[in-house]
Amino acid sequence: MSTEKITAPVPGEETLALLGRWGEAEPQAAEADFAAVFSGFNRKIVVLDDDPTGVQTVHDVAVYTDWSVETFRAGLLGEEKLFFVLTNSRSFSAEETRAVHREIADHLAQASRETGRPFVLISRSDSTLRGHYPLETQTLRQELEARLPVRFDGEILLPFFLEGGRYTVGDVHYVREGDRLIPAGETEFARDTTFGYTASDLKAWCEEKTGGACRAEDVTSISLEELRHRDYDAIREKLLAVHDFGKVVVNAAAYADVQVFATAFLQALAAGKEFLFRGSAAIVKVLGHISDQPLLKRADLIREETAAGGIVIVGSHVKKTTLQLEELQRRVPDLTYLCFDAAAALVSGGLEEEHRRVLALAAEAMAQGKTAVVYTSRTVLRTAEDSREGNLALSVRISQALTSLVAELPLRPAFVLAKGGITSSDVGVKALAVRRAMVRGQIAPGIPVWETGGESRFPHIPYVIFPGNVGDTGTLAQVVETLLGRK
Repeated sequence: MSTEKITAPVPGEETLALLGRWGEAEPQAAEADFAAVFSGFNRKIVVLDDDPTGVQTVHDVAVYTDWSVETFRAGLLGEEKLFFVLTNSRSFSAEETRAVHREIADHLAQASRETGRPFVLISRSDSTLRGHYPLETQTLRQELEARLPVRFDGEILLPFFLEGGRYTVGDVHYVREGDRLIPAGETEFARDTTFGYTASDLKAWCEEKTGGACRAEDVTSISLEELRHRDYDAIREKLLAVHDFGKVVVNAAAYADVQVFATAFLQALAAGKEFLFRGSAAIVKVLGHISDQPLLKRADLIREETAAGGIVIVGSHVKKTTLQLEELQRRVPDLTYLCFDAAAALVSGGLEEEHRRVLALAAEAMAQGKTAVVYTSRTVLRTAEDSREGNLALSVRISQALTSLVAELPLRPAFVLAKGGITSSDVGVKALAVRRAMVRGQIAPGIPVWETGGESRFPHIPYVIFPGNVGDTGTLAQVVETLLGRK
């Protein structure tokens, strides 16, 4: 194994060379080590997803869109090693999020007691660090400890997400842009109107997000050097020393790094330690031991051919989405492009009128066999008060008016694609009325596809969930071309 000492990056030199300097960290050895301990792992993995994009790395697993006791019971008793419960809490206010997570903990605890099935809980959230943190995991910890004979020693933070270009090196979390690695706190995601932050060092980020309750110097760090050397003893000892819900930051620049950590984690679990996870989709794939599979093609997805066109709903406002939309318009000009004017939300009755206008045009195009691309105007609107809760509520109103177009379509679409977290949740849960879907896999790296359930508005169609912050400029065009059978 490598013996090169791994050091933190030098500010200003954050290029992709930072990652390539150490290679792939012996992936075959990391896989073999993890497989050996995974064989004795008998807990169900429960993933709470704050928007629908967390299934970016898995296939052939169930996603539930409610958190009833019956849902948790079915998930715990299912054959799959893991299951997802979509909370969509990133679109909630803080108080709504707290209430929902209290209810989730209560129902999960009841189902676990009734079935006798223990679990590991992952709070899956955005790999660019947006979301209700630390509120969600704090609430889960408090409520589960009150209902089950469990005490959580710590919380593991692991936002690495290879498919989206998110890496943690020297405790600094990076977002890949081309051949550069941008510290997360310097990206547009850190300026989010609801979930903004300034720190890129995850230890400092913990202190910032907890309002100083967790000091940066008290955060445990699992270094790349320990992971690349597969120093299981050192990592395990660090985990065994964590107590009182201490924070653990895991560095990672390759899936093998996550596998090495997961091996040490399962060893600590066997020794009696208990942790909650707050992380991206990568830890779900690794801990669930989900295999790789080829990217999906149209022939894999379309079960029933139809003369109708598909529909693409674009709600995300991040710069990457706008660039992808512009490239789609350039490369596939023969689609029907419809701009949904978000400014209508500022006029009484405006959203309803805009909804009716766009719905009529989209349905007409789809009936002619064309795919309709409906996108919100690209300006981010803010309330007059510019408050966090007010801006979130405005965003939700616009999203609901946009996504309910799918619910009112008078014909069955060939496929549905939604771009953006809140957008894709509203389309899947409210417009398509999905209660249980199966994850078919990915149509492009980090872009998952559900097969809608038989109970949904349009049963057994492919539903593509396209995160706002994933892919390069041409990825949206590539995905649409694949759905149309042109690639």
